This record gives sequence, structure tokens and C-alpha cells, in this order.
Amino acid sequence: MAPELSMNQIIHAAVRRDVARTERALRALGDGDTARARELQVAWRNLVRELTHHHEAEDEHVWPFLESRGVGLGLLEEMEAEHVAMKTALASVSERLEALVADTTAANATAAAEEVARAEVVINGHLDHEEKDVEGPMGALHDDPEFKELSKKLRPASVVDAANALAWMQDGAGERERSSLRATIPGPVVAVLTTVVARRYRREVAPVWR
Repeated sequence: MAPELSMNQIIHAAVRRDVARTERALRALGDGDTARARELQVAWRNLVRELTHHHEAEDEHVWPFLESRGVGLGLLEEMEAEHVAMKTALASVSERLEALVADTTAANATAAAEEVARAEVVINGHLDHEEKDVEGPMGALHDDPEFKELSKKLRPASVVDAANALAWMQDGAGERERSSLRATIPGPVVAVLTTVVARRYRREVAPVWR
């Protein structure tokens, strides 16, 4: 049986999944389907929101803590630089989607899909790098009391935001991601948050991928 995924890896899996299905959906988009273009724009904005929170929390809290525990500054600076590159790539896709909604043609949909493909190289390159070189040092701190306290600062700002994030992480996830999430957060808590509290995600984003 494969080992459980960390919360960090569960989030990364959701990011990879959203980027891939956004590209596929754009390549299938035909002339004049502005309603579908708007749906994809809403889903992309959700991805940008979740990923921005994740990376800002790492930059502000995780990297300084890891540096204090002996992780090389050079590696952490690489992480920050990759975050900047990802922010630029996400913004470029957002601009293409704005143009697509304004003028929904197959050509603009293809251009947006190509932009997503370019962003995917940047995004997945960073996620792979982080999992290869940073996941280990973070995992070694799993039982560290100070790291546990710091981890509270990584959570979404409100219960509603947390619920929407959990719903996003589970949408389209495989059994390994789902079981790992349940191992981190009790299943009944996840169920209540995602079915009762996560109204925004269920109303605005989940239908995009059905």
C-alpha cells in the first residue's frame, strides 16, 4: 500500500488536477460558447485563490522556519523565485481567459489552452521540485511542537474558506488523496464542512467539472 500523502501533497495533487482539466476543457471549447468560457474562468479564479493562499503562507511562515532548522537558504530562495514565476504564469492564463470571455472563438480557446500548457510546465516543475527537496525536511518536523504551532497559521482564514478548500481538494481526487485527507482530518468533519459549509465551491466551481 502506498504511504499516506501529506496535506501539502494533497494540495499539490488538486493543483495539478485543475490545471490539466482546464487545458482539456479549453481545447474542447467551440466558437460562441461564452457560458462555458465563463465557467472555466470561475474555476481558474478559484485555483488562483487557493494556490495564492498556499504559497503566501509558505513564503511568510514555512520557509523562514525551515531556514531556522538548517534547511539551506539557497534552496528556499529557489522556492520563492519559483513562486514568483508561478504567479506570473497564473496571471498570463487569467488574461487569456478574460480575452476568451470577451470574444469566445475556438482560436482564442486554443490560445488560452496553450497558455495553460505553458503555465503547467512552470507549476508542475515547482511542485515536483518542492516535493523532491522540501517535503522531506517538512515531514521530519511532523511531531515538532513549534512546527505544529506554526501549521495553524497555514490554515485558511475562516471556517468557510477551509470548507471550500477541502471541497476543492476532494473534487476529482483519487482514493489515495481522499484516504490521506481523512487520515489528517476526521472523516465526519470533512463531510460536514464540504457538504454543509462549502456552499461557494459547490455552487460556483463543482458544476464546472461535472
